[in-house]
Amino acid sequence: MEFGLLYEWQMPVGISREDESTAFLQMQEQIKFAESVGFKSLWSVEHHFLESFSHASAPEVLLSWAAANTTTMRIGHGVRLLPYPYNHPIRAAEQAATLDLLSQGRLEFGSGRSATAAELGGFGIDPSETREMWRESLELIIKAWTNHTVEHEGKYFNQVPRPMVPKPLQDPHPPLWMSCTSPESHEVAGALGLGLLSFTLALDFREVGDRIAKYRERIKTADPIGKFVNNQTAVFTMAHCAETNELARERAEKGVMQYQHDQIELLCSLLPEIKEGSSYDYYERFVGVDYDKFTYDHLERKEMILVGDPERCIQLAKKYETMGVDRLLLFVQYKDMPHEHTMDALRLFGKEVLPAFGQA
Repeated sequence: MEFGLLYEWQMPVGISREDESTAFLQMQEQIKFAESVGFKSLWSVEHHFLESFSHASAPEVLLSWAAANTTTMRIGHGVRLLPYPYNHPIRAAEQAATLDLLSQGRLEFGSGRSATAAELGGFGIDPSETREMWRESLELIIKAWTNHTVEHEGKYFNQVPRPMVPKPLQDPHPPLWMSCTSPESHEVAGALGLGLLSFTLALDFREVGDRIAKYRERIKTADPIGKFVNNQTAVFTMAHCAETNELARERAEKGVMQYQHDQIELLCSLLPEIKEGSSYDYYERFVGVDYDKFTYDHLERKEMILVGDPERCIQLAKKYETMGVDRLLLFVQYKDMPHEHTMDALRLFGKEVLPAFGQA
């Protein structure tokens, strides 16, 4: 199992422009250091209008900077939002191909639909149409990468014949991944032959394992949307490593709980817009959620987070490895956590945890 990092590019509420610039540069310092201690990949989300949650509105820029300042890390969109007008598929194809060339073939292309009322509403996107639009957009992107001349006539996009430049370095195209948060979407990813980006929230190991098993079973009979099947699984988890379990909790608890509650509120924000029969029905699991249940003690007891001393972090990560996770994506940068604490955690992960998995 490989270890990677997933960044939301979080910022404290009300941050000044100068401090925001400093925070971005500190995160890039973290990424460069993470590569030096053995992390194999770096992934960026894409979000818009979420002032208190994520400032990753231009992941193509952030990932380009990261690619230019690393040499071995895989560079991942986790994910590129494909419903239009988030990103027109031709522009997304051009930008991703350019990034693959600049990174010398290190791009991983994850895609998704988005999941909040603020973002979808801000771009005037109908939530009930996002799955169809996502699929058609991805199909057009693959055409652009693999055909000299790209043309397309569909429900959402029409492209008159034009030469597509540049092409990605990876032939026929970079590995394709899909963001998955529901049991249904895990099976959709398998059916389409896409790598699994399991961005589940507050799930115990049994449920995560069940979803991965369903993906593995479904991908056996995949009809790949791309030119090849990408049978890989990546799981996201909140993480922090410190010298003792007590210090790890002291440093991480505020960030972990704020992230949990922010995510649940964002997911619930879409509920009034969901139409009957929508593929977003899985958000019903968040209806009436008891916030008292989502205490730090509950998350720690159910082993839903990877926080602790090196021994505990190894123990928890081994459980992910046992269930068949190929890449464990750690979320280590919290908006109110000092940069020095994040660097300390990366240092310990590199020195103590990653070597237990054959990485150094």
